[in-house]
Amino acid sequence: MSGWTDVFLGVIAAATLVTAILQVGVLVAAGRLVMQLIRLVNRIEHEVKPIFAHLDSIGRDTARAASLAAAQVERADGLFADFAQRVESTMDTVQTAVGMPAREGAAILAGVRAAMSTLRGMRGTRSRRARGEDEDALFI
Repeated sequence: MSGWTDVFLGVIAAATLVTAILQVGVLVAAGRLVMQLIRLVNRIEHEVKPIFAHLDSIGRDTARAASLAAAQVERADGLFADFAQRVESTMDTVQTAVGMPAREGAAILAGVRAAMSTLRGMRGTRSRRARGEDEDALFI
């Protein structure tokens, strides 16, 4: 039996040696892959760094443009509010300037109508009186 045990021990030793060699090969390949990845990351970082700087510059310019646009919008809003207030004030002045004489003219016209109505009323009562006197003279 000692013959077979030596054979199996030899097979186990050979399998262990092959496994160890494969593991060392895998570790070496993994190390090379890691080194390639590190070089790739460094190259990408080197190439992307100017792009990020440019994007940062674009962001600053955009923020500045947005703040200037907001200031212009606020200024325009103030101008339109002032314009609306002036138009309203002008319309009030025009309404007062036109409305007062119109009301006064309407009052004068109402007075003239009342006077004409009174004159017509007086003329009508005179003609009725005159007719009444004429009728009295004819009455026998």
